[in-house]
Amino acid sequence: MANIRSVKGMVGLVTGGASGLGRATVERLLSQGASAVILDLPSSDGHKVAAALGDRCAFAPTDVTSESDVRSAVDLAKQKYGKVDLAVNCAGIAVAVKTYNFKKDLPHSLEDFTRVITVNIAGTFNVIRLAVGEMGKNEPDADGHRGCIINTASVAAYDGQVGQAAYSASKGGIVGMTLPIARDLAPMGIRVVTIAPGVKLLPVGTNRSDAVVPEAA
Repeated sequence: MANIRSVKGMVGLVTGGASGLGRATVERLLSQGASAVILDLPSSDGHKVAAALGDRCAFAPTDVTSESDVRSAVDLAKQKYGKVDLAVNCAGIAVAVKTYNFKKDLPHSLEDFTRVITVNIAGTFNVIRLAVGEMGKNEPDADGHRGCIINTASVAAYDGQVGQAAYSASKGGIVGMTLPIARDLAPMGIRVVTIAPGVKLLPVGTNRSDAVVPEAA
């Protein structure tokens, strides 16, 4: 059985890190001796969260679909902490809309569908492709490992509910790209995994990166 590795001394990028699952991930990394860079929207509480969590946490205002934003976040991690070992993709959005609203004779907005796909799939891939360029510069450990990517899909990728066509499609896309990306990066010692959480409770008023917009009646 493979040894369980400590994250002490590692540096992680966490998208959606200002709230919800992302913030919990940042706090867990810090509690175990790692450093973390929060990637979240400029409108998020990222600055406040990073300041509250101490010197081993920094904030990079980031739209995950922006190449320049993500590159700047990777550069910040390297400048402040010297490297990038981990990237945890928690940022995501959702809409809760049926494929067709027969009461209003309206189809699902193609713009909303495309936005969810773009943020959740393309945004996740954008962070992966830019983070691994820095990970590949790390010296391999005794087992040849240089870094790790952890993506967040959802149980909805396998068991989508009413109104989750866009969200389920986006999370299914994350699941689908995991294995080929893992095979792409395996020769460099970079592991890629995806988790599929179920329903999670968040504090009332949380500025969630995975906020749901309910369908009008």
